[in-house]
Amino acid sequence: MERRRLGRTALQTSVIGYGCGAVGGLMVRGSPADQERAIARAVELGINYFDTAPLYGDGESERNLGRVLATLRPDIVLGTKVRLMPVERGQIGAAVAASIEASLRRLGRDHVDLFQLHDTITLDGSSTTLAADVALDDVHAALDRARQQGKTRFIGITATGATAALHKVIDAGMFDTAQVVFNMLNPTAGDTAPTGMPGQDYGRLLDRAQRADTGVIGIRALAGGALSGSEARHPISMAVVAPIGSGPDYAADVRRARQFDALVREGHAGSLIEAALRFVIAHPTMTTALVGTSSLDELEIAGQAANKGPLSQAALDRVAAIAAADHQTT
Repeated sequence: MERRRLGRTALQTSVIGYGCGAVGGLMVRGSPADQERAIARAVELGINYFDTAPLYGDGESERNLGRVLATLRPDIVLGTKVRLMPVERGQIGAAVAASIEASLRRLGRDHVDLFQLHDTITLDGSSTTLAADVALDDVHAALDRARQQGKTRFIGITATGATAALHKVIDAGMFDTAQVVFNMLNPTAGDTAPTGMPGQDYGRLLDRAQRADTGVIGIRALAGGALSGSEARHPISMAVVAPIGSGPDYAADVRRARQFDALVREGHAGSLIEAALRFVIAHPTMTTALVGTSSLDELEIAGQAANKGPLSQAALDRVAAIAAADHQTT
């Protein structure tokens, strides 16, 4: 599988990363045997970046991933995160330190490769979001302290929240990586979105990340599963998913996704999922796109898609045309 440079870290990570979150659910609610088979197969496919967080299953993802990694001992790049609760805002240093220590215990490791802020970022902050200045000041200092102590090699953010705030944080160039929302339903972080399309506008974050030499980790590549084109959910996946594309609900996201079936009918891709994944990795600034799975079959589909490489320019032009037509009718 192709590997790309993760910004200034110089780490080489696979274009598809393994997301151990709750949406796919395998590393939270799957059986131990299935979890081990999935991680082993991911490594065989060439996937070397694995993403987890304390929030996923209240630590279950980290525990399960740590157990499997202890058995398999693969050579991988591992990332986890810290979510700061409102009651911790007055003691950010202590909260970050406690979080990384707890994560390392669950993972059974003495360090991770990447430690990331998991909070939504806005300009002024609120009870549910973190102010950009706090991220650049207290949070950066706390994450950097963990780096100096050898508990992480690099630090990053999850780039969700208010566009202006995310621009401010990424432009500062203080974080090594950013997890960025980018998919066919919401390509606004790239340069392919019609002006004024519905949903969160991520304001060409990928361009800003490139200028800052910030490594980009794509998240929500399948819009929570909507870009499968089906509303059906796997038994161990998250049963209810909020709309991630731009629709008023998940069903609306699925309906919008089905417009991209034209890519399959016209021979640009073998399936809608394949088209969606190859669209994300086609952006030159994208380093690795996280894919969360519920089964080995879903992992195989992702691996096969990645190995076909980015969509052709003709296919990307078709995606832009479909998105523009959709925008005009919404």
